Amino acid sequence: MTDQQNIINQGVPSGHIVGSGKRIIIAGGGTGGHIFPAVAIANAIKKIAPETEILFVGANGKMEMEKVPQAGYEIKGLDIAGYNRSSLIKNVFLPFKIIKSFYQVSKIFKSFQPSAVIGVGGYSSFPVLRYAQTKGIPSFIHESNSFAGKSNIMLGKKATKVFTATENMQQFFPASKIVVTGNPVRKSIVDGHVSKEEALNFFGLNKDKKVVLSIGGSLGAQSINEAIDKDIQLFEENNLQLIWQTGKPYLQKAKERVAGKAGVFVSDFITQMEYAYAAADIVISRSGAMAIAELCLVKKPVLFVPYPFAAEDHQTANAKELVNREAAIMISNNLAVKELVPAVVELAKDEALRTRMENNISKLAIANADVVIAKQILNSIS
Repeated sequence: MTDQQNIINQGVPSGHIVGSGKRIIIAGGGTGGHIFPAVAIANAIKKIAPETEILFVGANGKMEMEKVPQAGYEIKGLDIAGYNRSSLIKNVFLPFKIIKSFYQVSKIFKSFQPSAVIGVGGYSSFPVLRYAQTKGIPSFIHESNSFAGKSNIMLGKKATKVFTATENMQQFFPASKIVVTGNPVRKSIVDGHVSKEEALNFFGLNKDKKVVLSIGGSLGAQSINEAIDKDIQLFEENNLQLIWQTGKPYLQKAKERVAGKAGVFVSDFITQMEYAYAAADIVISRSGAMAIAELCLVKKPVLFVPYPFAAEDHQTANAKELVNREAAIMISNNLAVKELVPAVVELAKDEALRTRMENNISKLAIANADVVIAKQILNSIS
């Protein structure tokens, strides 16, 4: 992650943008880290060129099939899954699912007749972009991480443009196709109009006590959940309140653990994240690309617990980048249960350190990546 304020506007053509009659497919999902940037790009396209028709394509059974319609867009589902590394037997039918997904994509393309396609990562990105490339339809990739996935590397060779969150991505994509934009962030978070008082009222919390927000990702984070579970009493003992996003698998256990405790809000998924960020004094988070993009914008002191099984261990690399700038604290996944909550308590007591972290993380914020990407796409197909 780099300070890109002077980079993100490079390569954005000036002049009139023609969007009339354009139809764009946005493919991908699986996690909030793919879905929310995709919706942000869609919203930016619609704001610049309201006549543009947008269709999402996702994977059946994944969270995009719920979250995209909630954002006001139509979505078509593919019967596709990724390679299962933990159970090889489950991969027996994978080739058939891939073939079926290409057949489903061909039907979608025949009906919708897209002018361009955008891939944001996730199972559905590959068949959609690959099919578009075989038909000569402009294809665009957004790579949110500092280490590109294998599918995106393959697709990047024939992509019209590749939008990256960071510099130095030439090892993965042709240099001539790369546009460094940063990562798109939900507009509700960029705008940040929620006051702390409104946010505290929203969660039923006390204005006289600090608030810790734990967001282990849209699907939850086991090590973070177990750390909070183990030391839940330390929050109350140190006058701290907690907003705890658990993910669905841990929700019931968390609810039982905090039963009868004041100053704790528990949910499997927080839709109104602008309220959660506004309420928070300290944040606990994984260090995926999208989480970092949001945290830089909201300027909160953060303790990262990187997911150790991410490709090329890029979450650890992401976190270290911020730690080196004194913009974050990092606790390794295997030490989280023992060290995380005590580190939160220590940070809550150190106002000077929190202030330095807030100032340093704010320098990395990029607010208009969605607009830069939207302009690039619309100008490329006008």
